[in-house]
Amino acid sequence: MKKFLSSKAFRFIWSGGLAVLFYFTCPPCFSKTTLAILLAIQLILINASGFIGRLAWLTHISRFLVGGLFIFSGFIKANDPLGFSYKLKEYFEVFQNDTGLSLFEGFAHIALPLAIIVCASEIILGIMLLIGYKTNLTLWLLFAQIAFFTFLTFYSACYNKVTHCGCFGDFLKLRPWESFWKDIALMILITLLFAGKENIRELFAPFVMSFLFLTGVVFSIGFPVYAYRNLPPLDFRAYAPGMSIKENMKKGAGYKDAVYETGFIYENLKTGKKEHFNLKTYPWQDTLNWKWVASEPKLVSEAVNPPKITDFTVNNMDGANVTDSVLNDKNYSFWLIMYDLKLSADDETLLAKINDFTKLASQDKYKVLGFTSSSGGDVEAYKLKHKVAYPFVSVDGIVLKTMIRSNPGLMLVKEGKVIANWHHNNFPSFSEVKQKWMK
Repeated sequence: MKKFLSSKAFRFIWSGGLAVLFYFTCPPCFSKTTLAILLAIQLILINASGFIGRLAWLTHISRFLVGGLFIFSGFIKANDPLGFSYKLKEYFEVFQNDTGLSLFEGFAHIALPLAIIVCASEIILGIMLLIGYKTNLTLWLLFAQIAFFTFLTFYSACYNKVTHCGCFGDFLKLRPWESFWKDIALMILITLLFAGKENIRELFAPFVMSFLFLTGVVFSIGFPVYAYRNLPPLDFRAYAPGMSIKENMKKGAGYKDAVYETGFIYENLKTGKKEHFNLKTYPWQDTLNWKWVASEPKLVSEAVNPPKITDFTVNNMDGANVTDSVLNDKNYSFWLIMYDLKLSADDETLLAKINDFTKLASQDKYKVLGFTSSSGGDVEAYKLKHKVAYPFVSVDGIVLKTMIRSNPGLMLVKEGKVIANWHHNNFPSFSEVKQKWMK
């Protein structure tokens, strides 16, 4: 029996069985022809491993590509672990809504540590693969991780749930189908690595290998923790220091609007299956077989050269739009970003430092504004509790979380241009900011 389980015949049986299972269970959003081609490629790679294993150069190319991409992807996400945790939380909320399982709500509450673990594991696995450390374990962990993310990106693309995967943070935003194809390419490369794993040798002596592995572990965990407790060392967002918010709100040359097609979701009363229809095909007269569920416009083509910032709107606490006056202030101004006052850091030393800072700034005729998405009642309660004198304005919470990865965080702005920003763990003194940044 053991001999049969390790035979080529059994490998063909289980790989062929999985291919058939995937083919018949795949949702209709994906072309059956394309799926058949992909499954055929995987079948060939799995069952021709003996031949592929003799092509050492193919193994090493795949090893370099997979290892390098995992390290790069992990590093980019580790550069902004809080931003990646927002993306994970978005996925968990989608799964909770679609499945009704409270398990995903629990995952959402620990999205930040999970984000750090994912970042660290990508970097560590990339290093392990490149140096040839514990090859078998490394390959199985790589496969498990890429299989998981392939499912996430496919589900997101198929059901239009998450606009971009967060695979490369704000450095490179991939649309769901682009991210899915990236994962498919990695799946093929990892299959090649399994076929040629005998070609993967340890590059150094055991002591050196252990040292490199431990160094990688320390860095891959320490770096995202550092980035979380400070600000992303590499800032790719449209609100980064040096960026003009006003310029980033403008449309690019040759701008074209996104094109949407009117669509409807109808449920088949006999099968319970829901389908998408357009204006020409929707069964509005067939009330015996179909029931309208919802309107769902379908994206036909993306906008061309859209603004980098599309949702920055500032209102005063009475609801009046003050975006222009805030962005066109010719003097230096300080923005205290607190997307949720109830979740804002509540350390007495920090709050005393902020109040002292804002008092000195106001005395020098510099405007200080508190930016929040909290309600007017929460704002008044916060001002009363912490003896806050500066006014607040209202901005969408997602925008505020994008502007700075800190709650609270401080931004120095002049005429809509971000001069500098600070995490609350590194909150500066007013004299320091005035001497270094306000010249």
